[in-house]
Amino acid sequence: MAAQNIPVVDLREWHAGGEARQRFITTLGEGLAEIGFFAVQHHGISDELTKRAYSAARQFFHLPTETKARYHDPEKHGQRGFTGFGTEHARDSKAPDLKEFWQVGRPGVPDDHPVHRVYGPNYWPSEVADFGPALSQLYQHLDELGASLLEAAAAYIGEAPEHFRDMVTDSDTIVRVLYYPPVVGTVPPGAIRSAAHEDINLITLLSGATAEGLELLQRDGSWRAVHTGFDTIVVDAGDMLQNMTNGLYKSTTHRVVNPGHASASERFSMPCFVHARREVELAPLASCIARTGGVAKYAKITAGEYLTQRLREIGLG
Repeated sequence: MAAQNIPVVDLREWHAGGEARQRFITTLGEGLAEIGFFAVQHHGISDELTKRAYSAARQFFHLPTETKARYHDPEKHGQRGFTGFGTEHARDSKAPDLKEFWQVGRPGVPDDHPVHRVYGPNYWPSEVADFGPALSQLYQHLDELGASLLEAAAAYIGEAPEHFRDMVTDSDTIVRVLYYPPVVGTVPPGAIRSAAHEDINLITLLSGATAEGLELLQRDGSWRAVHTGFDTIVVDAGDMLQNMTNGLYKSTTHRVVNPGHASASERFSMPCFVHARREVELAPLASCIARTGGVAKYAKITAGEYLTQRLREIGLG
């Protein structure tokens, strides 16, 4: 097991309250403010559930290309169902990412719930019976964990604990199931599994991936490999949280690199992108403006407007 080289919090301390909870809040907040990343141990999501979700994902992504393509709907802009290999690219990259994925919206609500008004309800591949149940169960656990982490993120900057948490209630948080096929032969110039980018949302929770490859960009311009095993869930701040904290919390550039050998194994990962509801305004908080020089660095924009803009920039709009 590789050692974790980013700040680590223990969810048991959050639940313990008192000094333990304050230690949790401080480590989490400092991690987001200094490097934009931290990891959670004893997070309460079982290895069995994660492995079950990966087993279902492996069955789906190993289906023939034409079968998977039946589950792609361009009107969903990649926010529901399947998106094929080489479709998405980083905002500042012309090379396609070497990946394909499936995105899951909020489960457990009626199909006509407001959260599905823009992209529609979830649908599932009939070829893999456990795909929907496993991913829905994992979503629920990650959604609950994300709410707790947002409470801590608010507490660190002196806001009410519910400040960020309430923004994500019934929001279109997304679980993305990513498949990176083996990297063999010739690839497009400059293409890697996931080019350097920042996440769009508030925070991202990355369940243990099946292989390493995640790297974050450090202030000196070098890249730091981040351990993504099942022992922790890696969390990073997205642009929406950076905007709202006026840059106090860092949305850090990161990437997934190609393996260093000629015939590489495949890689699966399952990030949970925690989103604010579409009507939430992302204007910088007064408390954070005061802590970051006294001038607002980001314009007012709603979460829905911001997401639509960014999806266009990465080839999904």
